[in-house]
Amino acid sequence: MSTKEKLVEFMKEEAYKPLKMEELAKIFDIKKDEVSEFEKLLEDMEKEGTIIKTSKDTYGVPERMNLVVGKLQGNERGFGFVIPTNKELRDVFVSSQDLNGALHGDKVIVRLKVKGTEKRKPEGEIIRIIQRANETIVGVFERSKNFGFVIADDNRISMDVFVPKKYINGAKENEKVVVKITRWPEKRRNPEGEVIEILGHKDEVGTDILSIIRKYDLPEDFKENVLNEAENIPSEINPDEIQNRLDLRNKKIFTIDGADAKDLDDAVSIERLENGNYKLGVHIADVTHYVKENSALDKEALKRGTSVYLVDRVIPMLPKKLSNGICSLNPSVDRLTLSVFMEINKNGKVINHSVHESVINTNARMTYKDVSDILEEDNEKLKDKYSDLVKEFKLMEELSKLLRKNRESRGSIDFDFDEAKIILDDKGNPVDIKKAERRVANKIIEEFMLVCNETVAEYMYWCQIPFLYRIHEDPSEEKINEFNKFIYNFGYTLKGIQEIHPKELQTLLKKVDGKKEETVINTLMLRSLKKAKYSAERETHFGLAAKYYTHFTSPIRRYPDLQIHRIIKEFINKEIDQRRKDRLEKLLPEVAEQTSARERVAIDAERETNDLKMVEYISKRIGEEYEGIISGVMPFGVFVELDNTIEGLVPVSTLDDDYYIYDEENYCFIGERTKKTYRIGDVVSIKVVKTDIAKKEIDFVITE
Repeated sequence: MSTKEKLVEFMKEEAYKPLKMEELAKIFDIKKDEVSEFEKLLEDMEKEGTIIKTSKDTYGVPERMNLVVGKLQGNERGFGFVIPTNKELRDVFVSSQDLNGALHGDKVIVRLKVKGTEKRKPEGEIIRIIQRANETIVGVFERSKNFGFVIADDNRISMDVFVPKKYINGAKENEKVVVKITRWPEKRRNPEGEVIEILGHKDEVGTDILSIIRKYDLPEDFKENVLNEAENIPSEINPDEIQNRLDLRNKKIFTIDGADAKDLDDAVSIERLENGNYKLGVHIADVTHYVKENSALDKEALKRGTSVYLVDRVIPMLPKKLSNGICSLNPSVDRLTLSVFMEINKNGKVINHSVHESVINTNARMTYKDVSDILEEDNEKLKDKYSDLVKEFKLMEELSKLLRKNRESRGSIDFDFDEAKIILDDKGNPVDIKKAERRVANKIIEEFMLVCNETVAEYMYWCQIPFLYRIHEDPSEEKINEFNKFIYNFGYTLKGIQEIHPKELQTLLKKVDGKKEETVINTLMLRSLKKAKYSAERETHFGLAAKYYTHFTSPIRRYPDLQIHRIIKEFINKEIDQRRKDRLEKLLPEVAEQTSARERVAIDAERETNDLKMVEYISKRIGEEYEGIISGVMPFGVFVELDNTIEGLVPVSTLDDDYYIYDEENYCFIGERTKKTYRIGDVVSIKVVKTDIAKKEIDFVITE
């Protein structure tokens, strides 16, 4: 147990009363030359909110002092919720007068005023801001005679930023700007700032996406030292390197990706063995051969954490020289890879595997569409074109069905939600929005990557090497209880909700498949589950019902994959000694935290650019009528999702044929007089009546 853990355990003891640093140092037998290090540890623990320093310079844990540490989630109406760092605690409601200058995203300490009951959240007042989240804010500039102010794009930041005249720096009315905070808000006092960048008029094409890029602080360009390092990497493989690797250049290996993908980091091979089993090869770009630990490229990749796929561009984790060049498994060129071969039996179980540093030369760059057309439609033209690979495609389909069946048998949950494909013209205007295709080839590659990730995770776990896992924690009993109460209205129940097994949820998904209530139950089940994340500790992946899981297959675009490639290569080359183990044990929790945070940022930014283009698209279709499904019910109205995945709000005030009462438990509105009901999953006809591009909002009215 580390000193940090010992300190926390000690302070949690009932007999403990807050002590000063000197007293703690004495109890923990800290030697004179270690005192400054011990003091720094206490300081760091205080900064992260693990412990609290009182006004009397004594230390204790927040939970023993009626305090909660967490992140503030703001609301456009001025109040907020503190989401505790300690996941066992409930969210704390904070009224606008008790925010005391805290802004959305800030890490704060809140003192509880009301403990909370089963039906009511705890309430509190923010007493300290540990860490500020918004050094800069993106928003619309509005001007007065002697000053200006910026209204944040993020409506969770409910305070406007005051800009003194001398800091306006040429910004004009209704321009999107980036403002740097020069004075933090206090109770009843707005933040002050300086305009540091003008993005363009708020209605100009291009300003919209740029605003989102700035809002999420996504780094568009690489620094010179990073680009220089990338430029110094040769565009071809050194022949000497091939001597030390498994040479697979004569093997039938190919990539299958989307038609517009440029960073190809996974290729596959398949054959049937004499014993009837399958030999699946998954060959992943060996990015770590080029991106060395602690190099400028490596530090930048960790900082970014992931490539971000916005609606009109990719913000890559690595420079193009690597991501689209020497690392990308382009056809008919030699590429360095890390290969995993798996022998899989007729029950879809991996009975044998091996991992190698390898070199490949892919035969073809296949697309999901072409492979799916061959397998689903028996397309003769494509079968002729790829005649030497058709046998492999059919074998892959056969194996993927076995893998899926095996995964389903243990309880893996598959949500089949539709994703949007947004088509833009060359000026960035949305011209079409449709459902993204998820055909047989997509499912094949998905199964192969899943089984490869599991195989690698289990292998490294039993090798007892510090590693990075992809985990998905079990849902909270409280959330599952709520969900169970809801589905009871449809005649369904869950068994064993104290320790729910994913198979129970999977069985429910099968029962509702094709039924009217399918959408509502799928949606609310997903909301009841936690989010997957990276961890240095091996835990199960609830959604996949997998004991061991990691991310190994995308090192060009995800840093965790890059990190674990490095560990695997060191391990198979017998380069991991105790010193390296100690270093990894310290490093990996930090990598897990950073990459999980960057992944959340990427998801939010991607979602926001999609929402923006959807509003732009539908704003040119005011007055048009569509059929949709009610996808959400809130006290202020119902959300309706159209077939192309666009979602809009029907405000409750427009339901004017009756007085409608919101039924929170059953997620529906019921007409007081007519008993007419609007609930999630109902099909309704709507008309588009209003859009607000700046707020990314769409208003519908029901036309039935």
